[in-house]
Amino acid sequence: MNEQVDDDLVRQSLEGDREAFGVLVDRYQKPVYNIALRILRDEADAEDAAQSAFIRAFQRLKTFDASQKFFSWLYRIAVNESINLLKQQNRFERFEGGTGDDVPDSGTEEHEARIEAESREQQLLDGLMELRVDQRVVIVLKHFQGLSYIEIGEILGIPERTVKSRLFTARTVLKNVLLKKGMGRHD
Repeated sequence: MNEQVDDDLVRQSLEGDREAFGVLVDRYQKPVYNIALRILRDEADAEDAAQSAFIRAFQRLKTFDASQKFFSWLYRIAVNESINLLKQQNRFERFEGGTGDDVPDSGTEEHEARIEAESREQQLLDGLMELRVDQRVVIVLKHFQGLSYIEIGEILGIPERTVKSRLFTARTVLKNVLLKKGMGRHD
């Protein structure tokens, strides 16, 4: 994302140009939603959290520190809104997943491979939901959003060293959860 363009859009928004903020929303709507979805594992909740994040960002735009990256600031708000929604709903339990009704019947090897891949992905996502929220967030930001340790640290307001430590712990816990589910490596 172009930081200079973001800075200009933030400045224009602060000067009263609502269309400029709309451009920021358009630019970051999908990544903010994806972060929320990976944390919450519910589409409607992710939409709510993303919408809340943009509302909160608009309300607090005056507090944005221009020395930071806008997307880091916005992602931090999105992560916090997602965590707050989890707390409000008391949803630290494991997500139960879908019904499987959307998988068409077919006997082909390609179909069976796709079902296997979807099953493994669902096991991974279910395992992810068994992690503590702080562990889940670092995995989502690193592996699903592809952010650097520095960017994750900026978003979460923690040092890069803490990000690495938290990520190591989260990966270890996730590996153990997946092994218990029978999803570990069989090399």
